[in-house]
Amino acid sequence: MATLVKNVRNKNIVEFDKGAFDEWCVYLTRPGLSRYAPRDTEYFNKLRQLGNKHGHQKIYSDFVAFYRRTNKTIDGRVLSLITDITNSYSNDAEEMDIWFSVVYAGMVAEENKAFAVLRKRIKRLGMHQVLIEGFDAEHAANFSRGRKWRELDILMRQRGF
Repeated sequence: MATLVKNVRNKNIVEFDKGAFDEWCVYLTRPGLSRYAPRDTEYFNKLRQLGNKHGHQKIYSDFVAFYRRTNKTIDGRVLSLITDITNSYSNDAEEMDIWFSVVYAGMVAEENKAFAVLRKRIKRLGMHQVLIEGFDAEHAANFSRGRKWRELDILMRQRGF
């Protein structure tokens, strides 16, 4: 059974439900569209495009503000923080709220995955690569595949997280 994460701006549903591996698959339902599980490449692309307009560093800094407060449970205060932060994006506020909420849910899922060593830090690496280092979304989304967690941990520590 699905677990509501957030009803973004009273029309976009972000929720957890059973996926291929566990109960922590993040789904998005937008008005008039079928529910689906957004892929890292999709939201990395969207956030990179929005960064071209609003500044990559601004989006990354705003991401870090709720990243730091993310743990194993959905926190209404963090969801409210995301909405408050995204209000500064004027005409793109709803779009930013959707994608930040999806990323937040993804980090909560990572925190709950059995045997995950790097947990939410893996999302931060991808966000850093896309927004700060200029990686394309596909490269950032697939960067960790096949790499040992210790190698990734070193790369994350070099970046300060």
